[in-house]
Amino acid sequence: MNSIQIQTPGLLTTVQDLGREGFGPMGVSASGAADPISLRLGNRLVGNLANTAGLEMTLLGGAFVFPEGAIVALAGSDFGARLDDAKVDVGTSIEVHPGQTLRLGPTRSGARCYLCVQGGIAVPPFLRSASTHILCGLGGFEGRPLKTGDALLIGSASGPFRKRTIAPHISEHLFPRKVLRVTSGPQLEWFSESSRHSFYSGTYRISEQCDRMGLRLEGAPISQPHHRAMITEGVSLGAVQVPPGGSPIILFVEQQTTGGYPKIANVISADLHRLGQLRPRDEIRFELVTWEAAQSLLVEQEKRLASEESILE
Repeated sequence: MNSIQIQTPGLLTTVQDLGREGFGPMGVSASGAADPISLRLGNRLVGNLANTAGLEMTLLGGAFVFPEGAIVALAGSDFGARLDDAKVDVGTSIEVHPGQTLRLGPTRSGARCYLCVQGGIAVPPFLRSASTHILCGLGGFEGRPLKTGDALLIGSASGPFRKRTIAPHISEHLFPRKVLRVTSGPQLEWFSESSRHSFYSGTYRISEQCDRMGLRLEGAPISQPHHRAMITEGVSLGAVQVPPGGSPIILFVEQQTTGGYPKIANVISADLHRLGQLRPRDEIRFELVTWEAAQSLLVEQEKRLASEESILE
């Protein structure tokens, strides 16, 4: 089998697919790509199935040597990639010749870039997924971020090189939104009218204290409901919890599966991938939409991604 040699790993590079759904009752959150749409598109560029494992890089990319060559594509944010001395565009498949090195630097746009390889990253599955769950130390490559000197196997290639590019209208759709659309949280009525107004009219900054478990927000604190206590209950990806200090937390891909803080809102499914591209100090706002609108936006997004015009050859 072909391989990838990790010359430098970057800041936080892990093996990720689309996650391990269905194990929340066992206390294991799905994990998976923080920006699943970028991973899906990257896999399409190299002819893989959508759920094929790739490498997720965060804020700072690494350097990867391909001893036997490979067909690869980068998707997501621009990390200033170069193949030896040649510039590599995000959103276009390329052929890497034996011995060439792909180098990425600090991000020039969002938080994450995905390296997809035809055949995928071959690691033993854990609970039917190749995703690295960093908090638990499970899955992926030895349950951890990559280190210098690691060697990853690549699955069997599915065909010859074909240059493919993400269509411009799809790329534009993936641009980070600074206004995240949300539906009402299950404890919305616990919050006063002034607290709700503050939440939807205010601007929040992504804290430096954020990771794949949750995004802590800095801004005007949300007043806690008085004389209310809740029993710990199941929580969902994208839930916006309000702990006692009043600073909201958006639950992310490695979130705990239960929680005891009231939830004022939940990021809609069509915007979840945008969470994965938020960097510390980025500013966001929230916009309330109906359940019907949230469903329509997701259906529209999936139709756009599935269209033949989404990938150009």
